[in-house]
Amino acid sequence: MPAELDWYLQVNLKARHLRLLVTIDTYRSLSQVAEVTHVTLPAVSKALAELEHGLGVTLFTRSAQGLVPTPHGECLTRHARSMLHVLHKASDELQALSAGTEGKIEIGVLPVSASILLTHALNLLKQRSPGTNVKIVEGSAATLLPELWQGHLDLVMGRLPPPDAQGSFDEKELLEEPVMLVTGRQHPLARRKKLEWPDLLPYPWILPPAGSILRDPLERALEAHGVPLTNNYIETLSLHVIRAHLQVSDCIAVMADTSARDDTHPQPLHTLPLSLPRLLRPAGVLWNRTRTLTPSARLMISCLEDTARRLEEARESR
Repeated sequence: MPAELDWYLQVNLKARHLRLLVTIDTYRSLSQVAEVTHVTLPAVSKALAELEHGLGVTLFTRSAQGLVPTPHGECLTRHARSMLHVLHKASDELQALSAGTEGKIEIGVLPVSASILLTHALNLLKQRSPGTNVKIVEGSAATLLPELWQGHLDLVMGRLPPPDAQGSFDEKELLEEPVMLVTGRQHPLARRKKLEWPDLLPYPWILPPAGSILRDPLERALEAHGVPLTNNYIETLSLHVIRAHLQVSDCIAVMADTSARDDTHPQPLHTLPLSLPRLLRPAGVLWNRTRTLTPSARLMISCLEDTARRLEEARESR
């Protein structure tokens, strides 16, 4: 059977089979699959039966709740989604080449960090290659790294997560950014030139959510300075929400150096004169080491490197 299965996958499996699997897994009903694909119910049932016969395995079983994928079905459907995404990206790239544009990049961004780096790098990318288009997806490491592994994203950038023990990803460090304590400029502490750690005790916080890469090291650092976190806090990874709420509250938040000191922003912040230890790895970019980078993705990495170098030079000249 293994030889027959391998032969069928390599010779007979078609894109229409992949679409059928994904659609059945989505709707879990052959009648609904027939409706959305505009194919008769007998034709859908026959196509599934032929696929299972060719593979020599059962992919779905019937239950009171509808069709349920078997372990074989779960495995093949997962890979079907990935292969269809790769085909879609190939189509996008071929159409871009035919239209005289350079392609499209899908970038996952870890929030709260590296926003200035990304903004300037995107501007540089558009200067160098106006026809290269970019899709940005924000999320946590827990959501973005699986997408990167499955090929749904070309790159993930932001604060580098802990090193990958399995060696799934390659990475490049871009910018060492210390984490700062920040408030709105109307905050009572913003009017004081000297501060001690206990001065923070009366105020609420805006924190990264529990389980995010910054939360645990931040809590340990504050406790070491005698500032245990109270129950008076807001949790978010949204840089926009953090900035906006600091303008109307007495909250304290943590932010990367380049974002905290961006005085050109319409919502400028105040940086508190208290130094935190190195809590996180540098800002950087990751990619799936098992997939070849597209020319557009390589160009984006180059723009990120050049932008990081300029930001570092600007910080050293301050």
